[in-house]
Amino acid sequence: MNFFYKLLFVLILISGWLKPAFAKVSKVEITSREVILNGRTFGKYGAYELIKGKIFFEFDPANAANSKIVNISLAARSENGMVESWSDLVVLKPVNPGMGNGVALVEVSNRGGKFSPRYFNRGRSGLKPDSEQDFGDGLLMENGFTVIWIGWQFDVQAGNGNLKLHVPIAKNTDGTEIMGLVRSDWIFEAPARVMKLGHRQQIGYPVADPNHPDNVLTVRDGRDGSRVIIPREEWQFGRIDQANGPENEIKVVPDDSYIYMEKGFEPGKIYEMVYVAKDPPVVGLGMGAIRDVITYAKNNSQCPFKVDKGIAAGVSQTGRFLRHFLYQNFNMDEEGRKCYDGMMIITAGAGRGSFNHQFAQPSRDAHRYSAFFYPTDIFPFTSHVQQNPLFGNSDGLLAHMAEKYYPKIFYINTGYEYWGRAASLIHTATDGEADIETFDNERIYHIGSGQHFVNGFPPNKGNKLNENGLYRGNHLDFSVNYRALLIALSDWVAQNKIPPASRYPQVKDNTLVSIDQLDFPKIPGVTIPKVIHTVYSVDYGPRWGEGIIDYQPPRLSAPIRPKVAQVNTIGNEVAGIQNIEVQVPLATYTPWNLRMGMAGDSQELTDFRGSFIPLPKTEKERNQKGDPRPSIASLYKNKKDYLQKIERAANTLIQEGFLLPVDKKYVIDRAEGYWKWVMTN
Repeated sequence: MNFFYKLLFVLILISGWLKPAFAKVSKVEITSREVILNGRTFGKYGAYELIKGKIFFEFDPANAANSKIVNISLAARSENGMVESWSDLVVLKPVNPGMGNGVALVEVSNRGGKFSPRYFNRGRSGLKPDSEQDFGDGLLMENGFTVIWIGWQFDVQAGNGNLKLHVPIAKNTDGTEIMGLVRSDWIFEAPARVMKLGHRQQIGYPVADPNHPDNVLTVRDGRDGSRVIIPREEWQFGRIDQANGPENEIKVVPDDSYIYMEKGFEPGKIYEMVYVAKDPPVVGLGMGAIRDVITYAKNNSQCPFKVDKGIAAGVSQTGRFLRHFLYQNFNMDEEGRKCYDGMMIITAGAGRGSFNHQFAQPSRDAHRYSAFFYPTDIFPFTSHVQQNPLFGNSDGLLAHMAEKYYPKIFYINTGYEYWGRAASLIHTATDGEADIETFDNERIYHIGSGQHFVNGFPPNKGNKLNENGLYRGNHLDFSVNYRALLIALSDWVAQNKIPPASRYPQVKDNTLVSIDQLDFPKIPGVTIPKVIHTVYSVDYGPRWGEGIIDYQPPRLSAPIRPKVAQVNTIGNEVAGIQNIEVQVPLATYTPWNLRMGMAGDSQELTDFRGSFIPLPKTEKERNQKGDPRPSIASLYKNKKDYLQKIERAANTLIQEGFLLPVDKKYVIDRAEGYWKWVMTN
């Protein structure tokens, strides 16, 4: 009889009458499936197809792997006791399932978009099946990757190709609404009378009761300035409705997601709203969705995009998401299996973020002069366990994960992340006075002199800040490094091929210094920053360990000041990956830029952007300007000499593993464009 019942149980499972005990991806609905680019073949991997649809998740709230998802136990459950959610799904894969390289690149979408086509293919994010421009040069396809996109963020605006995760809200155990404080802040660059509660384009939490006494609006002059309460009668929850009458009169209508102030919001000042909201969504299900999509692709034979290995890639916001994912031990699925084999964590600095707490706002980041004091740059920073010198607790980024679940990780940061994202703290002691070695599964790559993203070239004339040639925006092109490092990470994951050694500034060789030790040349018209993004030990209240913020705004301790990469006599950073713009310079590329000409404190850092300062062309020009940097004429005999040095620099990058041979012509052509522009402007 025992054998009979065992056999019957197996047959029931096979026939689909019962669901397996560990329910994760419950269903995939494919709404379209199209071969791209008229069936064009990509090397040995053949033609590719684009799949679009929906993916449905089920989470067992009783499973230990889900216990860290805040409020999962307070979400509605299905008949089989699961918490459900669903997401948009897009997959780019070989038409023939057996022809890929077996590795999935799971892009953790930045605010609902798609960065992989731009970062790795030099394409566009639209992914129209017949658009050559959308798929760029096809690097991902030429190397056989399956690329998977899903939504993980609940507050993304639906439509326009955005990827959104639909999650349930949490209720108290007695069914009543959960209430809590939410904080939003803004800086306006121009006069305005309306501001929305959400960050950037994301959907904000609406106010629960417009008349609640805990709804408080304040203003201050700087990030550390004193908050001044704006009287309640001066503002209201509402927005402007432009009437179409003959006088085009302005009508203010109530709206629980906007704030209206008749006298207007003053440019450059920091406005902060603390208010009461209700019905928090279970934000942390985004972590579970990113976890479960790859375990489904690796382990479910019925998956329409089956793979053997998985790499997660995140940039900026979603690089911080992946650091949070690691810290909260999400790389183990409900059945105890390892999820991601590799992670490419791009321009995240030392940050994590608002990805798994009650009333979390995943879009909120942190800079010197925007988005202040959210749980972004908070201890711990390194993988190694360290002691928090201010609170006394010990912790590490990988401290809560068993070693068998460690993925192979590339941390890639530009110079901007050292100034604006506290990146040095991922490889130093918290006081910055000693280097901390990386784990064997980690590499750290610093892109010398780069800003947060690659600026367009040639520079926009509107970004010229003075007649000495200072431009806001830095076009040093490190996209080639991302492409080479993706292939290196894939080879490390799939073939155990050792990748390039880490490249980053260090205390021991004096390439990592405090900003007052920076040997930046005294270039006329260029002011060196006196500030850097600082991090704090932050007190969010007694229930923060449960994922609930009680103190809004939070209570701050003394700041921790990170360090930056030292520079050479031209002003370019000496450590990290030295791209052609640094090896064979025509300009100074700084990863920082001051808010010159912008509202508010002009000595604060501009978010995300660096500076571009061309070298003087001749010795005569250098002497006339009093520029301490060498002239272009003193560095190169002529254009031919310059391009020969560029080619040697490109060859060096190829040998080091930071440039693909296929990209050599691209960097040489771009360098020729630099020469033409600099010598004629």
